[in-house]
Amino acid sequence: MRRVIILLLTQVLLWALLAELNHGLSGWQVHVFGGALFVVYPALHLGRTEGLLVAGWAGLLCDAHSPVPLGTHGLLFAAAHLLLFRARERVPRKDPVSQILVVLFTNLALFLGLSLLRLPVAPAPGGAWARLLPDLLVSQLTLAVVAVWFLALQDRLVRLGDAWAELRGHRG
Repeated sequence: MRRVIILLLTQVLLWALLAELNHGLSGWQVHVFGGALFVVYPALHLGRTEGLLVAGWAGLLCDAHSPVPLGTHGLLFAAAHLLLFRARERVPRKDPVSQILVVLFTNLALFLGLSLLRLPVAPAPGGAWARLLPDLLVSQLTLAVVAVWFLALQDRLVRLGDAWAELRGHRG
């Protein structure tokens, strides 16, 4: 449970950083979507249930700040978690290039999934893609730059939590 709590705290940090970044970019009418960063580390390094808990909670956190029905991000994040969890034995988890590629493909899938879910309620569905493509491009470029840092932060904090628990004589 210690790892779940540590990762939940990193999710709050990520959510706050993305909110600040998007606030700063609002003048240019650009939005950075970083959904993959909420999902990738738990899917690649935690058990199925623990990772689902972290992904679902992160999804609810993102839902609270977005104009989507409650549970939309949570369901998408849970689905991404389950797909990544099943494929994680084929992914070199410590290789930075592999990490970036997993984050980018996961983010692309989540972005498209969320966009397709929200497209029917868009005021002008045909023109929505002209607005979504720049957001996707900026999101992917941003994640390519920060993904390794954020995944390393999560890994370091989990390892510190494990070391702290070992020093105190706790297991699990």
